[in-house]
Amino acid sequence: MLQVQDLTHVIAGLNGISVMCLLAGYVYIRRGDRDRHRACMLGALAVSALFLVVYVIYKANSGFAKFGGEGWIRPVYFSILAAHVIGAIAITPLVPWTLYRALKGQFDRHKRLARWTWPLWVYVGVSGVVVYAMAVHMFPHVPG
Repeated sequence: MLQVQDLTHVIAGLNGISVMCLLAGYVYIRRGDRDRHRACMLGALAVSALFLVVYVIYKANSGFAKFGGEGWIRPVYFSILAAHVIGAIAITPLVPWTLYRALKGQFDRHKRLARWTWPLWVYVGVSGVVVYAMAVHMFPHVPG
């Protein structure tokens, strides 16, 4: 049976999948394949929405994870975490705004905004996996 603490693995997996969708979507639009681009970006959106639901469930039931690293790695970790959180806050309105422009056929405006949205979205996804790896696998908190 899945425990609340196991959701960290699900969250990281969803982040990774969303990044793969974003990267594939970028490749497809660069090749001019709008249909596959659209499919990948809607996939990234769906996976990110599922991520948000699982993340809220996890946080509501577990609070914030504790980082177990000591010494020089602590400021490194917390710098990555801070940039991740700021990026996540910023990306929240940018994704639907960018999607809205595409759905309305405002492709010039969509493209201008996507040049900011896409790299930030990728950064948030990748940094989320890095934070997970550091806090859960590399430097877990050991009560004691």
